[in-house]
Amino acid sequence: MSQTAEPELHYLEYYEDFLAKVRVLSRKVRDSGWMPEFVIGVGRGGLVPAVYISHQLELPMLSIDHSSKVPGFADELLAKVAGMTAEGKRMLFVDDINDSGGTISYIRDHLADSGFNTDNLRFAVVINNRSSRVEVDLWADMIDRAEDKRWFVFPWESVGTKDSIVEEALSVPERLS
Repeated sequence: MSQTAEPELHYLEYYEDFLAKVRVLSRKVRDSGWMPEFVIGVGRGGLVPAVYISHQLELPMLSIDHSSKVPGFADELLAKVAGMTAEGKRMLFVDDINDSGGTISYIRDHLADSGFNTDNLRFAVVINNRSSRVEVDLWADMIDRAEDKRWFVFPWESVGTKDSIVEEALSVPERLS
């Protein structure tokens, strides 16, 4: 795919597709034998699934706004989360998709810099990319970006303009080519 070609947008239906995936993910967390004490939504894309999962598992939710790109903002919160894991609190990070792995890698690196306890931390995503450079612990659906070039548009994103959705999809062209 050339960088100027429009990506194939794949809209997830709110109740029929997205909600079913979130329920699968909640069930996998419950059945994993490792129950978190907090669900952490990774902003922006992980906030909505994290809210649903926190309700389904009857757990409190925290949020980390990684997507704002405000220097130091998420880092301070990640340092607090790292401290909580060092004290024995179990934390489940939730994001919408593990695509390139950039977000999860960023979070893990900052947690490591702050002395987190890896035994008390898990990552869950609605859609996991088999070709991602990082692995997650739990997912509802698996794709392989080597073959699947669709750009997934989650329900909360679908209210944006088509131009803004396409611009976001093309912002990291290697995900789609």
